[in-house]
Amino acid sequence: MEQSAIYEVLGWIASISMILGYLPQAIRTIRTRETDDIALPTFLMMGIGAIAFMLQGLLHEPEILWSLFLTNLVTSTCSCIVFGIKVYNDYFRKRK
Repeated sequence: MEQSAIYEVLGWIASISMILGYLPQAIRTIRTRETDDIALPTFLMMGIGAIAFMLQGLLHEPEILWSLFLTNLVTSTCSCIVFGIKVYNDYFRKRK
């Protein structure tokens, strides 16, 4: 197998693994709105890291690294949603 094909396969395996590992927590948080066990700085840093990796995949030359871009598009979106729910629960719900 050609080396670039191996990199491509490994990239997609990593992408699928990351999404399948991350999505259940995000779905659970969105459904239940329970965020007591989630650390706010963790999701903030994970979101920033995912956005940076997404941009790296998009801006890579000579071609876009689709596995890197798409994986981090999903994970950054989930991180932002979970982060928003966490901020709402911790700061706005406590005021009511």
